Amino acid sequence: MATTRLDNLQRPEPQALASAIEALAARFGNRLITSQAVREQHAHTTTWLPSQPPDAVVMAQETPDIQDVVRICAQFGVPVIAFGTGTSLEGQVNAPAGGICIDLHDMNKVLEVHADDLDCVIQPGVTRKALNEHLRDQGMFFPIDPGADASLGGMASTRASGTNAVRYGTMRDNVLALKVVRGDGEIITTGTRAKKSSAGYDLTHLFVGAEGTLGIISELTIKLRGIPETIAAAACSFETVRGACQATILAIQTGIPVARIELLNAEQVRACNSYSKLTLPETPLLLLEFHGSENEVAEQSKNFKEIAGECGGGDFTWTTKPEDRTKLWQARHDAYWSVKALRPGAGVVATDVCVPISRLADCVTETEDDLKRLNLLSPIVGHVGDGNFHCSLVCDVDNPQEMARGEEFMHRLVERAQAMGGTCTGEHGIGQGKQKYLKAELGPEAIDAMRALKAALDPQNIFNPGKIVPAV
Repeated sequence: MATTRLDNLQRPEPQALASAIEALAARFGNRLITSQAVREQHAHTTTWLPSQPPDAVVMAQETPDIQDVVRICAQFGVPVIAFGTGTSLEGQVNAPAGGICIDLHDMNKVLEVHADDLDCVIQPGVTRKALNEHLRDQGMFFPIDPGADASLGGMASTRASGTNAVRYGTMRDNVLALKVVRGDGEIITTGTRAKKSSAGYDLTHLFVGAEGTLGIISELTIKLRGIPETIAAAACSFETVRGACQATILAIQTGIPVARIELLNAEQVRACNSYSKLTLPETPLLLLEFHGSENEVAEQSKNFKEIAGECGGGDFTWTTKPEDRTKLWQARHDAYWSVKALRPGAGVVATDVCVPISRLADCVTETEDDLKRLNLLSPIVGHVGDGNFHCSLVCDVDNPQEMARGEEFMHRLVERAQAMGGTCTGEHGIGQGKQKYLKAELGPEAIDAMRALKAALDPQNIFNPGKIVPAV
C-alpha cells in the first residue's frame, strides 16, 4: 500500500515516478523542470540535515496547477512538497522520499484588499515585503516579521512569528481563512472574512502550522493593521543577560505595549558590530520598538527606561528617524549572516526554543553556561517578549567531535526548555529535525491523534512525507 511505503520513506516505484513525470510534462511543458541544479535549489536547508532534492519541480501559476499536480501525484502514489522561498529551518522543503516539488513563487498576486475591514486575500507566493510595499500607500501593514523575506503561504505552513509577535501575535493569530488543495485535488475552504466564527471545527488553524503535510495552501485571507502614527526604535545595553531578561519580564508584566523586544547576547552583539559596521557596546543588548501616537511612544519609552535602570541597564537611546530604525533592525535581521562570518567555512545551525516568560532568564543563562562547558560558539538572539530565543550554533561539520558536542548542546537545550514548561520550537517548526522531541512534549496520545488526522486528510501520505509526525 502507498501509505505503508511512504511511512517507511521508500521512494516511489521507478515506473510510477516515470509515469507521473510524463503526465506532468504533458500538462505543464517547460514549467516542469528536472535539471539537477534546479532540483537542488529546492531542497537547500540551513540545518545540518542532508539536502534531499525532489525528482522534479513544477512552477505553479494558479490554483488549478496545484490541483492537477496533486491529482497526478495521487494517481501514481508520488509525494508532493510545497515550496515558497525556501527559508524554513528544519528541513521542511526536503524530499526524503523523492517526489514532485510545487514551486509557488509565481502565485504572488494580492487578490483583494478590504481597507475598511483591515484584511486582504492573497496567493501563497506573496512575500511579506512585497505585501507591505503594496499596502503602504493605503496606510496598512502586515505585522508578522520572521526576518527572512518569506512567502505568506510558507509562513502560515510553519506557523511563523518573529520580532513583532509580542504585540501582534503569530501567524496563528493573523490568518482568518484558507483555501487548501486536499489529497484528491479538490479545494477545502476553511473560513470566511469574519473576525470570529463558531461554525464547525477550526480547520483554518489545523492547516496553519501543518508544514504542508495535510494539504497545500492555495489562498490566504489575513488580518492587516494600520500603520502607527509614530514608531520609535530603542537600544539598551545591560551588564548581564539575566538583567536584560528581567527587564523584559517586568515590561510585559506591567503592561507596556512594546511592539518588539529583541535580546542579543554579547557574542551576537560582537558579530553584528563586525558584520553591520555598528559600534554598540559589546554586552547583552535589548532592541525595542514602540508603536502609537507621539505621546504614547514617548511614555512607553520613558517607562521602559525606568525599568531597565532597575535591572542594570546602561544608556537607553531611542529614535523615530526611519533611517536609524532601519539600520538597527537590518542588523538584527542579518544576525544569521553575521554569525556565519565569524568562522568562514563552518556551518551554522539555527535552532529555537520557547519557555514561559518567568523562566526566560534561567533558560538563557543556563544555555550560556552549557556553551562554555562544551566549548562551543553559538550567539543568542531572541524574541524575548514572548519567551522565544534562538541559538546560532557554529560548527565544523567535518569534525565528528565538535559535531557530537553540538548535538549534545541542542539536545540539552530542548530538554531544558521542556523541563521549564516550554516547547522544543517557538517558531521554526518540527520538519525533520525535531520530530524526536514531540512525544516528550505532548505525549503519545497526541502523536496518535496527529497520525489519525494525517491518515484521514492524506490517506496516501503524499503530502510532504517524513515531516512532523515521527515514523511508526
